[in-house]
Amino acid sequence: MNMASVGILFLFFIVIRAQSEGKTFVKVECKTGNVGQYGQQSMLDCVVTTTEEIKDPKITVVAWKKKGSEDALDETLLVFHKGETTGQPGYRFAESSWNDRNMNISLLITNTTMVNSGDYKCSVMTDGGDDITETSLGVTAKYNKPTIRSIPENITRREDVTLSCSSVGGYPEGQLRWFDEHNKEWTASSEMEAELTNDGLFKLSSKLSLLKNSISSKYTCVVFNSSGGKEDEVTLEIPGTTTSEGQEREKGSDQSSKIVASVVVIGLLIVGLLLALLIHRWWSQRGHVVV
Repeated sequence: MNMASVGILFLFFIVIRAQSEGKTFVKVECKTGNVGQYGQQSMLDCVVTTTEEIKDPKITVVAWKKKGSEDALDETLLVFHKGETTGQPGYRFAESSWNDRNMNISLLITNTTMVNSGDYKCSVMTDGGDDITETSLGVTAKYNKPTIRSIPENITRREDVTLSCSSVGGYPEGQLRWFDEHNKEWTASSEMEAELTNDGLFKLSSKLSLLKNSISSKYTCVVFNSSGGKEDEVTLEIPGTTTSEGQEREKGSDQSSKIVASVVVIGLLIVGLLLALLIHRWWSQRGHVVV
């Protein structure tokens, strides 16, 4: 069946429905809040229910459409009519063995992207009645592991430093936050930008400026999603900072203490030997006087 002819078919369907007595024997029930993950499969859950008057219902037509904007027509995605199923690539019934006796008419999107986000319309005709309902799909994407770099690349305590962190591939807009080695947050001192890329996902960038005399030993950049959940992080350890210099001083102090201790011990040994020689000489001289 030609996709363009679906509109004529359902125009006829609406006219027939308007002429009915108003009692609903068939109803399409869909989950209202569907959420899909970018790059994964997504499903719009819908089933056909009937009243007791309808025995062993048979589906004659199913049409899945994505609703367009005010100035755009609805896009037909999947159609079942006269025993045949046609549709665009990437869309199919959730149950691979679906047939006209199967009341589960859920739509499966095989590779979810941001263009799949929006409102959908599902229209159904059966041998006992018909119905139309709407549902929606929201798409989320997880941010990639952040990357971090410094300007200048080789950090010393003789000049100011700017740390730059970025993370891509997420949706909706998230946040980058900064922490030092004591888990103290520095986000308020940073500047963040969110850029919407061509694939509909966000790129987050953040810069943190550090003064040369207040640089910590390490900084961690953490990416959070729009709900405030932590997704990933990266840590930059900075050599030559106050902490590491203090450790070097302590190490040097320990070495100096060991040297001083060694000198003292040697000095005491020398003094002891001199005293022993003096005492020995004194006793020798005294022995000669006695004779």
